[in-house]
Amino acid sequence: MRGFVLTIFTVLMALSASAQSDYIVQTGKVVSNDGTVRFVEPKSTIVVDVTVEKREIIVGPYARYAQKYLGVRAPLSGKESYSIVGATIALADDALLKATASVATPTVEVISHSGNERDFARLLPHRIDSRALTADEAAAEAATAIFSLRKSRFELITAQAGENVFGGGLESALREIDKYENAYLELFFGKELVSTTTERITLMPSGDKFNYVLWRFNDKAGLVPATDLSGEIIMLRIEPSGDTSLKHITEAGDKDKIQIDCRVADFATCIVSCGTEPIAKRVLPLFEYGRSFKVAK
Repeated sequence: MRGFVLTIFTVLMALSASAQSDYIVQTGKVVSNDGTVRFVEPKSTIVVDVTVEKREIIVGPYARYAQKYLGVRAPLSGKESYSIVGATIALADDALLKATASVATPTVEVISHSGNERDFARLLPHRIDSRALTADEAAAEAATAIFSLRKSRFELITAQAGENVFGGGLESALREIDKYENAYLELFFGKELVSTTTERITLMPSGDKFNYVLWRFNDKAGLVPATDLSGEIIMLRIEPSGDTSLKHITEAGDKDKIQIDCRVADFATCIVSCGTEPIAKRVLPLFEYGRSFKVAK
């Protein structure tokens, strides 16, 4: 029995010079060096990750006064939109995939003028009395503050003010002015949130099937289940090469009494597409589209 194990080991080692050497396995009953018996049926597990970006417009509380006091129109209604920004295809035992064990961590970027993601800065216009301001009056005072800050910046840059402000002190002062101006601008123009999320799906292909619907994509809702007909189909298409030739091994003939069952993978092209647009492509060795053969002991 030990001689049998060494024979198949030698045969497989002879394949090391071949591009397919790592993708030929002994199948059926396999006996390890320690005598352990196991039954091997090679399978491929494909992992597909798709990363979606979400852009969300949050309207500023003074948006409807932007044209009146700043001369520029601001968005008056919120909006969400989605786009696919990346996709990957790998085998489950891919070393890089194992190193990253889970899908990418969601990220959020605030394209806005002040800190918090969704809340607007509580900026009070300069007040000279305690009366309540209407929204129009508050917007007018916020606009006045913006122009005042811009004037201060200009005077600092042109040395018309702050004679003793220079170097690091000048940079610090300008940063503070920018911070306050941007916070006021946000009250008019709102903010934009950009977030990314990655979804993963794992599947085991079948040798008689070449197309797999993974999700659907809707530019107003992002990734949705494959059963949701409101979006474009995200599909994995597998195109086997048909080349399962063996360059460094001779297959067993009819006269060989003891034969060892093996299987070679097909290097298939895997394409993930959204609608008609490819978003990822990779060649993977897939046993399901390969072929079985025998070698002599």
